[in-house]
Amino acid sequence: MKTLDCKGLNCPEPVLRAKAFLDQRTGEPFIVVVDNEASRENVLRFGRSQGCEVHAVAGDDGSFVISLTPGDGQNTAESFNKADYRCDLPGGTNLVYVIPSDTMGKGSDELGWALLQTYVTTIAEVTPLPSHILLYNGGVKLVTAEGKALEALQNLEKKGVIVWSCGTCLEFFKLEKERKVGSITNMYDILSTMASAGRLVSPF
Repeated sequence: MKTLDCKGLNCPEPVLRAKAFLDQRTGEPFIVVVDNEASRENVLRFGRSQGCEVHAVAGDDGSFVISLTPGDGQNTAESFNKADYRCDLPGGTNLVYVIPSDTMGKGSDELGWALLQTYVTTIAEVTPLPSHILLYNGGVKLVTAEGKALEALQNLEKKGVIVWSCGTCLEFFKLEKERKVGSITNMYDILSTMASAGRLVSPF
């Protein structure tokens, strides 16, 4: 079965790729893999609008695997409007947050941890929302440790923000199996995202 790997792609790109496959009129079922709930809901909604039978399951790595089976014909398909499938990321500035540590500021690590928890929680209150939050070195601990920051990251992911953690860093701290939000990435993707960002923000 054809698989469209759309992890790391912002809305509406996963929907556009699904539409391109459907437009081939092969009638074959296919799979779309995404890594945030906003994209999952958009792909599901698009599939239903095109007369497909759709089903989504959560993957072990925090992704969502969506199967789409086209109907007998396309006569039930609704008209397609790209704007209907954009994620709610206001401002369009391609803002990226970079978090390379598990403490904020110098002095007390205990205070620094508490400050960073508040910092991450406050991201949702600032406009625009980021397209990505990149975590590396000690920053990856935020996706594993229970606290306000973890809950905030989970909520941001639901809004369509992509949360990426450095795989090498998770492995170094032996936290690969403890990740509770987002996806694992590599240094190439981190650097590419930073290089293409309209604006970078970091607490350090």
